[in-house]
Order: sequence, then C-alpha cells, then structure tokens
Amino acid sequence: MNRRDFIKTSVAGAAFATIGGPMATAEQQVRKRPFFDKDRIAARNTNRSTVISRHGMVCASQPLAAMAGIDILKAGGTCIDAAIATNAALGVVEPASNGIGGDLFAILWIEKDKRLYGVNASGRAPYAWNLKAAKALGLDSIPRQSPLSWNVPGCVSGWELLSDSWGKLGLAKCLEPAIALAREGFPLSPLISTHFNWPSEMAPHMAAVYHPNGAIPGYGEIFQNPLLANSLESIAKDGPSAFYEGAIAEAIVKKSDELGGKMSLKDLKDHTANRVDPVSTNYRGWDVWEIPPNGQGIAVLQILNMLELFDIGGMKPNSAEHLHLFIEAKKLAYEDRAIYYADPEFADVPIAQLISKEYAKERAKRINPERAATEVNYGDPKLDSDTIYMCAADAEGNMISLIQSNYAGFGSTICPDDCGFVIQNRGQGFSLDPKHRCRLEPHKRPFHTIIPAFMTKDAKPVMAFGVMGGDFQPQGHSQVTMNMIDFGMTPQEAGDQPRVSHNGSSTPSGGRMDRGGRIGFERGIEDGVKLKLAEMGHVIEDGVEAHGGYQAIWREDDPLRYFGGTDPRLDGAALGY
Repeated sequence: MNRRDFIKTSVAGAAFATIGGPMATAEQQVRKRPFFDKDRIAARNTNRSTVISRHGMVCASQPLAAMAGIDILKAGGTCIDAAIATNAALGVVEPASNGIGGDLFAILWIEKDKRLYGVNASGRAPYAWNLKAAKALGLDSIPRQSPLSWNVPGCVSGWELLSDSWGKLGLAKCLEPAIALAREGFPLSPLISTHFNWPSEMAPHMAAVYHPNGAIPGYGEIFQNPLLANSLESIAKDGPSAFYEGAIAEAIVKKSDELGGKMSLKDLKDHTANRVDPVSTNYRGWDVWEIPPNGQGIAVLQILNMLELFDIGGMKPNSAEHLHLFIEAKKLAYEDRAIYYADPEFADVPIAQLISKEYAKERAKRINPERAATEVNYGDPKLDSDTIYMCAADAEGNMISLIQSNYAGFGSTICPDDCGFVIQNRGQGFSLDPKHRCRLEPHKRPFHTIIPAFMTKDAKPVMAFGVMGGDFQPQGHSQVTMNMIDFGMTPQEAGDQPRVSHNGSSTPSGGRMDRGGRIGFERGIEDGVKLKLAEMGHVIEDGVEAHGGYQAIWREDDPLRYFGGTDPRLDGAALGY
C-alpha cells in the first residue's frame, strides 16, 4: 500500500450501538428517552470524513473531552499534556467507561528521540489478597460488585509518569478542563445517558453520585459531579500523593474495610507506573506495535503473523473467505492467550517465541481454509468490557496512543465515600486455579484487556490507533490493520467498516471454549456471508451487535499533517487545528 493511497473521499457503512452499565429491569425506574430510536440510529449510513490538520489533533469518544485536549494543545502543551486533559475529561463525561479509579496504558512517539515508549499504569492486587484468603471465603471466582475485585487504580500514576517525562504544562494545568466539566456540569448525550439508566438498588454504592437526589439523569440534562471535581482539585494541588497517600487513599481503604475488601494504605502507597518497551511484528512491510503482557496486545501480533501467510488483500473485505481465516487465527491466538499471558514479574511469559514468524507458521498449519475448528488447543511456543481509547498528536511530531478503563461498565460499581468515582474491577482478571500463570497473588498485576496500538514504517511513525471493547480489542486491532494495509482504506473507512466478533474463546481466568465459540456480526455484513460461514461450521449468533469503539491518527510528513478517524458507534470526535 502506498502511504498516500488512503487519501480518498468514500466512506463505508457502519453500525452504532449502546455500551455501558446494566439496563434497568424495573419499568418505573427507567426514564423514557424521546427522540432516541436505537434501531433507527443503528441503521443509518455513516458519512464522516477523515479530519485533516497541520498543528495538532485529538481523537476521542466524546467531543467535549476532545475539545479539552485541543485547548491544552493551543495553550502550548504537548500531545502528552493533551492526552492527560482528554483522559481526565473523559472520566467526567463517560464515567461508566473510565476514570481515576481505573488503569491506563499508552504507547507514544517522541519526535526528538525518534523512538517509541510504552507506559504500563495498571494496578496490583492487595498484599493481603491471595488464593488462601479466596478459598477461606469459598470463592471459585472473584465477584465483580465487591472490593475483592479491586486492584490499586493505576490511572493517576500513569498521568504522573507521562506528565513528568514528556509534558510541558504540568499536571495541574492539564486537569483544569476536567475540573470545570465536573463542577459546572455537561449535557448528557443520547448514548451516554443510557449508561446511567439502571435502578438505584442495583448499585447502591454509587447511586448517590450518578443518580443525584435519587433521580436518573436523562438525555440532554446537565449532569454535575462536584465530588469528582474536589478529588481532581486535590490531585492538581498536591499531586498524585493526594490519591495514593492522602484523603482519597484513606477513603478507598475505608470503603474496602466496610465491604470486606483487602485494600490497605500500603498497597496504594507502594504503587508505581512503569515504562515498558513496546513489542512489534512486521505485517507486509508495516510494523504494528503493542504493549507486552500483563495485557493482551501480543494476541494482535500473533493473529497478524498467521494472516500474513494468506493472501488477504486478494479477498473481498468481510467475505466469508476473509472472515473465516481471521476467526480461525483468532481462535488459535486466544488459546495461547488463555495459558501464557500473565504478569511477567511473576510468571515466565515466552513473548518473543509467541510473536515469532516461525511459531505463526506452525500454528497456521492448524487452519483449515474450508472448515471451522470446534476444538482448539494452545500451542508450544518454545521452538529452538468498558473502556475509552483516545489518541493525540502535536506540532512537534509527537504522537500518543492511550487507553484507559474501569473494566466493566462502572467497574466494581462501588464509589469511595465523597470521592465521585468508581473503583475498577480488574481483579476479575485473576484465576483462582493455583496452577495457572495468571493466578491470584499478592502485589501481582492481573491479565488486562485494554491495549493501545501504534504503527510505524521504516522506523518512522505512521499511525496511533486503538479499538475499545474488552475481550474484543485484539480482534478490532487486527480488523483495522487489515482494512488499512490489505484493503487500502482511509483511517475513517477502516473504523467505519462493519466488524465481526468471535466470542467464547478460552480465558486467562479459567474459562474454556465450547464447540468452537460463536460469531457476532454488525449491521452491514451480508446475509450470504453469514450463511456461508454457517456452512463452514461456524456458530452464528442471532441479531445485530456493535463491536468496539475506534480512534486513529495517521501522520504524513513534508509537510507535517495529521489525518484523524473516529468511530460512528460512539459520540466520537476527531478535532484538529
């Protein structure tokens, strides 16, 4: 693919769906939403164009948050400053998906260094939380709506590392837009209003924050979160220590103790974010980069290595032939994911072997081009889900790919008192099987689903991108990459293209694939394709789904320009100046 081939005017169709928290079952507690017909919106054609700018760009899933980042760029900040501002604002306007109670990962290109950096700001399990303690409670899995699903929230430590290493304006300045949004309030979009649409008794430990005065806020209403504004102001004034050692830390521990959790002040104080080296594979001349485990990013590299052995570009996009090969490669990669991916500080994770071309050749031999596999085993590599994603770029040529999440919608659904945010439930990524690499252990990072991505060519930055969606994310990254490299789509077209999701693979927490799993489809996949896949032995899910949420920034040089794409499935905005 020529680097200018993507500059086109056509745009493909896409689906649109709601995401987020649990839906209400009590009719009287759920507000009616006039003027919001989900079926009508899901069926609409997409007509977004690729956004192009010279001086800087921010792509995010919510326009107000993207504007916060643009304001910081115009104030003289780097794209790293803009990313912090955008992420903090997203925690205000999309609280089901992310916030300071969650974790963060990032890949960034620093122009003066001519290299990529990685940041792992995921949290660790409490020191007092282990298999023995879980057994004493009679658990066979870690419950979501409990502080037992808590790890130390890593987001604020990630902001600190990013700001101190590559920012210009300081953390306090970057938090100003989010503080203003939380204090003054913002109008709820049709999509985000659905995140709040649950009976208060379903989540009593966060209802006071998100159902102020006992009422469910509706579409178009102004939502304020003064408690979150106070928390962000404390972090702006006193730095991250306000979160990990101060009053916020004390509130987190108090709520943990109250509800039978294991979090301590020492757990919070001892937390650090870490620089990591991104890992990559070359896909048809393009280097695709991911963060190594404890996350699932290398599944993307495994999938692409296998698909490279087939002539994907000679196939019709989203044809049965194309989707079959993709799904079979995904099955193989995810079986490895279920066994090998874990915190490398606690387990031997054979990363280099898993992402090698030689291993891909061995695994790809198990793909039957004519028939779906119903049983797939992990290989032997020793050959010798709610989230936000955003990206930003600045006039100096720096770029950042950042993802941040509470895990499930509203995480654990528990807010520390008077803090204005929920704590994540990432602890559910641990296995309680004592033989598993990803078993629960004190001060250990769990398996993580959120993954930022980056693409380079000839050691030069090309694209920051990502796709939200929990377990789906490696599938989304792989489909976007094929759309760009194999099919020559623009950044906008690559996200607009209808996606499929194979569900039911084995999981690092102990789940096993049953009868080959099943395929979900977005609107726009032809019925004949579904029929053909069924004839090949795939199990087809009924109905229409939406998979993931996408943002991307593509870079062109001489002169420097940025091309932004954002997902019509969400309230996304690509803004530049």
